[in-house]
Amino acid sequence: MAAVVPGRAPERFGFLLLPRFSALPFTSAMEPLRSANRLTGKKLYEWIVIGLDAQPCVASSGLRVLPDKTIEEVDRIENLIVVTGIDVERIDDRRVFNFLRRIARQGSRLGAVSTASYILARCGLLDGYRCTIHWENIAGFKEAFPRLAVTDELFEIDRNRFTCSGGTAALDLMLSIIALDHGRELATACAEAFIHERIRDRHDPQRMALRARLGVSHPKLIKVIELMEGSLEEPLARSLLARKTGLSTRQLERLFRKYLVRTPTRYYLELRLQRARTLLLQTSLSVLDVALACGFVSASHFSKCYREYYAKTPRQERQEER
Repeated sequence: MAAVVPGRAPERFGFLLLPRFSALPFTSAMEPLRSANRLTGKKLYEWIVIGLDAQPCVASSGLRVLPDKTIEEVDRIENLIVVTGIDVERIDDRRVFNFLRRIARQGSRLGAVSTASYILARCGLLDGYRCTIHWENIAGFKEAFPRLAVTDELFEIDRNRFTCSGGTAALDLMLSIIALDHGRELATACAEAFIHERIRDRHDPQRMALRARLGVSHPKLIKVIELMEGSLEEPLARSLLARKTGLSTRQLERLFRKYLVRTPTRYYLELRLQRARTLLLQTSLSVLDVALACGFVSASHFSKCYREYYAKTPRQERQEER
């Protein structure tokens, strides 16, 4: 089944679990390695869990995983995958950064699943590489690291760096790596073992299609919302949205009220406020810069709209989160 080279040493992976890591992408990345070993009857892969210390690594769900080694105990590792979760922006541990830079200097393959691209980026280890991150974090990630080649792909494999959007996308990433290492047939067999109907390509979308996400199927309404989501920094006028989709403004109003129970203006405002909240929590941009990035003409107008929608001001949002 697999293109296994006789006598070849197992490929070693290390999983660095940082505080409040997400359990799903961790297991989704590890399980394909186990499955490849089981299906071939050979030890193609080995893996260890790495922690900051000898204490259990605690996931955001409360799951506790006992590490095999600490970062001080790891000398070399061919492949290292960093696993994080929510609040990744708060991780500021020099031991982690120094460890990752040391492993990178050895020429190892470095990976990040879910939000861990933040950690590699802060170490300067994604400079010159294509990378991706979970869709909720893309806007903030681009603001924080404007020079990086950030995509919205499901995952990216660029030379000795691989990044992933998180969740079950880690499964597709690792199946793709297995296909590169040992052939598509083995990767497909692993996917079938997980009742995973196909190995998604990196170009597959991260998010559900608007049609499924909103529960509406009107093609012109879908097109309007796509235009809105693509123009949050410089909002398009209602008349322009209508013209671009072959509607009158009255027809546009009726569509939104019928399917989304709100006006187009209100829906557009909510999209911009939701993006603003993401930037407030994931970046250090000033309130004014967040306002401008989301199409508001002033910080005062932004704060007023934000308070009406979230029942707190942008500054209170940040203070509570901290």
